[in-house]
Amino acid sequence: MYSKKETVYFEKSGKENTEDTLKLAKKRAEELGIKNIIVASYTGYTGVIASEIFQDHNLVISAGMMGFREPNESRMDPKAREKMESNGAKMFYHLHAFGGLGRAVKNKFGPIQVDEIIAHSLRLFSQGVKVCCEISCMAADAGLIRTDEECIAIGGSGGGADTAVVLKPSNTHRFFDTKIHEIICMPR
Repeated sequence: MYSKKETVYFEKSGKENTEDTLKLAKKRAEELGIKNIIVASYTGYTGVIASEIFQDHNLVISAGMMGFREPNESRMDPKAREKMESNGAKMFYHLHAFGGLGRAVKNKFGPIQVDEIIAHSLRLFSQGVKVCCEISCMAADAGLIRTDEECIAIGGSGGGADTAVVLKPSNTHRFFDTKIHEIICMPR
């Protein structure tokens, strides 16, 4: 037995695919009855749009980490954060699951770390697939989504969204239990 599903391939990656990605994810969430949605949004651009589209879902916004560029500062626009929260989205700041201490060791001493190998392997599909896997683990680690339910994760390539996947997340320390069930859309 098999089933056929449509996957949308964008001609190129980038911010211009954000609204289409979010609408495709919303359609698939409704078809599958999925209520948990995780979206990467560091500046708030994608998060604000997602918070308008997914008001009837458990929307979790992965906002990166405080101090990524400058100590004690967020890349998130405060007005965007306010808008997302007023639309019911949950925000969380976090260390990247595929970075953090491993990156610090590499920056100081030079060798590549296991987390970077995993990140580069996922980028064989796309940067967005890597982001989707990473933010779903981090949202599970934060207790914002469950690991025994499917969710839709939405990510992209440096701004906006261009990838959406249906997956069953895991906690970061059980990363290889993560199961990607469908790719809704991604850049070609």
